[in-house]
Amino acid sequence: MVTIAQPAAAGRGDLFDPDCPTRLVLDRIGDKWTVLVVLLLGNGPMRFSALRGRLGRVAPKVLTQTLRRLERDGLVTRKIFAEVPPRVEYTLTDLGHSLTGPIAVIGDWAEVNVGRITAAQDAYDAVNPAS
Repeated sequence: MVTIAQPAAAGRGDLFDPDCPTRLVLDRIGDKWTVLVVLLLGNGPMRFSALRGRLGRVAPKVLTQTLRRLERDGLVTRKIFAEVPPRVEYTLTDLGHSLTGPIAVIGDWAEVNVGRITAAQDAYDAVNPAS
């Protein structure tokens, strides 16, 4: 059984308040590219091209937008090296590192249960072909 948090204490968000910015945070960390980028950067700094190569099938524009949002949210820092051509590395902040544990647990759960989920989807679709 999951225990639902009581009303928020001072300085803490309230997930069940429709006007609370906590929901924006959930939207951000619920994004698949955010999850994958945070997990990859949890292993250390990476360049844009390395991230994109490891992620696969992500448009450069989408990855750029994801990295900028993560930087704005204080989860990622961008370091530009004065080289020719310029080199840029992305690194998780302490706040970003604090997110790797919860995301890793969810990622592990997804990997363990993907077969059960797809089987349930197939069974549902067999009974509800219009879905």
